[in-house]
Amino acid sequence: MSDLDRRALALRALPPSCGPVRLIAVDGHAGSGKSTFAARLAAALGGSDGVPVLHLDDLASHEELFGWTDRMMAEVIEPLSNGRTAHFHPYDWNLRRFGSPRPLEAAPVVLIEGVGAGRRMLRPYLAGLLWMERDAEESWQRGRRRDGIGLSAFWDAWTMAETRHFATDPSRPFADALIRECQEGYEWLPGPTSTARPNQRITQGDRFPPAY
Repeated sequence: MSDLDRRALALRALPPSCGPVRLIAVDGHAGSGKSTFAARLAAALGGSDGVPVLHLDDLASHEELFGWTDRMMAEVIEPLSNGRTAHFHPYDWNLRRFGSPRPLEAAPVVLIEGVGAGRRMLRPYLAGLLWMERDAEESWQRGRRRDGIGLSAFWDAWTMAETRHFATDPSRPFADALIRECQEGYEWLPGPTSTARPNQRITQGDRFPPAY
């Protein structure tokens, strides 16, 4: 059994946080490697079929890079908290419009991946918050190289918006674990909540089993 498989078992053992669902958020700076990590974690959590993953790129838009909270609550959190399949409208970044509803099953474990996944309004519904431990400048440089010169203007606007978001609604201080990419895969480090005082309840993540 790999280390990622062991971590996945610990996550599956967490109490449900959003109705019957254990919502696990993967947050971090744009370009930090969240999508790749979330895909590998989803496979470890759910075997060959994985577990459902909601990418916040599908909720954000050019007009609302971080103003998607109300839609998230109405289209995703509310139905999942009642044990129902959620239906959200994914945004098409090329056509600049929202598409037809896409289902998100109320599975035992659901991953939310993207910048702002650990934001203040979502934390009460999270079973755990994982933060990709890569600094902003390095992450943004990786993202710019990935997307090419054609999206330079978008990245200029994005980095300013992301900086403003995390200045007022940071996620890292509330992370249960810090995920650092390394040659062997991923290193899992204790997050800030691991050192919180026993009576300082921040998120449901302080119920993580010791093996986590």
